[in-house]
Amino acid sequence: MEWEEFKKKRFKENSKLKEEYDKLELEYKIKSQIIDLRRKKKLTQKQLAELMGTRQPSVARLESGEYNPSLEFLKKVADILDTELDIRFIPKAG
Repeated sequence: MEWEEFKKKRFKENSKLKEEYDKLELEYKIKSQIIDLRRKKKLTQKQLAELMGTRQPSVARLESGEYNPSLEFLKKVADILDTELDIRFIPKAG
C-alpha cells in the first residue's frame, strides 16, 4: 500500500488523526525543505551550523522538529542555503 493511500484510509477511519496531521503539516514541509536544501548544498548539520554561527545540535533540533525556530533563525538558514524565505498569509479555501 502506498503512503498516500494508507494516509487517506487512516484519515477516513480517524478524523482526529487528520486534524493533528493538518496541524503539523506546515512544520513538516519547512523542515523537509531545509533538510533537502542542506543536502543539495552537500552540507552536514555541523557545517550549516558553523556557517550560521551556531552549534550542530541547534540544526539537529530544527530538522527533527524539537525546536520551533525564530524568524531570524529561518532567515539565516535561507541565506546560507541561497534561498529566500517567503512567509505569506493565504485565505483558507472553502
